[in-house]
Amino acid sequence: MEDVLDQYEQGQDPKRPLICFDESLKQLIEETRPRIPAKPGRKARYDYEYKRNGVRNLHICFEPLTGQRQVKITQRRRRQEFAECMRWLVDELHPEAELIRVVLDNLNTHKAAALYVTFPPAEALRILRKLEFHYTPKHASWLNMAEIEWSVYNRRLQKHISNEVVLTQEVEAVTKERNQRKAVINWQFRANDARIKLKQLYPSIPE
Repeated sequence: MEDVLDQYEQGQDPKRPLICFDESLKQLIEETRPRIPAKPGRKARYDYEYKRNGVRNLHICFEPLTGQRQVKITQRRRRQEFAECMRWLVDELHPEAELIRVVLDNLNTHKAAALYVTFPPAEALRILRKLEFHYTPKHASWLNMAEIEWSVYNRRLQKHISNEVVLTQEVEAVTKERNQRKAVINWQFRANDARIKLKQLYPSIPE
């Protein structure tokens, strides 16, 4: 926990950017009957019947110190997708970085081994040399600021999105608007706070 909190307290360094990585799901739902538009004195009405069009996985790379974020949409969430996201992070989002510090949870796909499953050994090692993983503790993924960022997306995206094209358009619109504002998270939980509020979790050291 303190390792993750320490990353947040370090200053911004373009050569060592800090990335909060996380994933979310979005179910694609298509309405089967057209809505009845609102009229004077009557609200818009829609039918509760709908058609399921599958699920899409959203992977976010959020930079808490610069207020920038990028989202990648995939059909599946396997080790291969995680590995591709890490290559995307290294080669496209931060090719200039010497080392990228990544805060992420302990999901079983979030391992260095995922890159060796996906890429040839030399390519996997090339990518991993530019990554430094900082895992949140078990049952403490709330320490990852990307989870807060997802809550913003969930409020902004339409409840019913019928296909991936519309989903991509909406995600890109939210991303663009927040990046232009350089929207950051007012994170106030520090290691000193943890030592007081979560004192019971620290080991007891005999005097």
